[in-house]
Amino acid sequence: MDRRTFMRSLAAGTGVSAAVGTAGCLGVLGTGGAEGTVLGPPERDLSEASFPSYGEEMPDFTVPDPIADEEVTVSDFEGERAVLWTSFYTNCPDGVCPALILRLRRAQAVAADPTGRNPKYPFLPSEIRDVIGPEAYGDEVAFLPITFDPERDTAEALRGYAAQQGVDLDAGNWHFLRPESYERAQEIHDEKFGLVIEKQPAEDIENLEYRFPHYGLIILANKRGIVERAYPRGPQTEVERLVDDVQRVVTA
Repeated sequence: MDRRTFMRSLAAGTGVSAAVGTAGCLGVLGTGGAEGTVLGPPERDLSEASFPSYGEEMPDFTVPDPIADEEVTVSDFEGERAVLWTSFYTNCPDGVCPALILRLRRAQAVAADPTGRNPKYPFLPSEIRDVIGPEAYGDEVAFLPITFDPERDTAEALRGYAAQQGVDLDAGNWHFLRPESYERAQEIHDEKFGLVIEKQPAEDIENLEYRFPHYGLIILANKRGIVERAYPRGPQTEVERLVDDVQRVVTA
């Protein structure tokens, strides 16, 4: 099976199949890992996938952050911050994209307050509080969700979505990325991540003109710009596992 076929097998027209199953991937720290990585190899070998996986370089591209009114270049974070990336759109009708954003914003909350005592983040489960360390590391990680629906995901829409999803835009580490056009979004997803983005009719959903297939992919890259983990079934990835991966990569 080639890399592109592998990824397409994870996505369905409605996006439901991409959200089924679990993304495994807790390796052993410092045991036979790829060069430049912090974590050991994942349990599942994803090297034949279309998207970047363990030990490969994080794709570089430049996309506007319309809320911060600035251009964001992924490679600019190298040497300073780890990166947690996913793609989404705010009009997602089936819960896949909110599940992806939930995992990023949980990681953001823990990075800001690893003790879980800050009343600003009351949703942290006790399991996370029991295993994480006490030092904040929010300045050492960047959260980079990119929309593939820039026509509808304007700065205003993204700002409202951030409030709805509990994202802390004031933390300085979260960037909602919005390509200049739908075609540019397609280009980035195809050329950089091997993901085919295509609009599909949504006649079965009231007040929704079109929808997209979902891949549910989350990627974690370290400060060297090397991918530590790819979570192809991101909406089903255990929150505690992802948060632990992020913390270990960032604080190594």
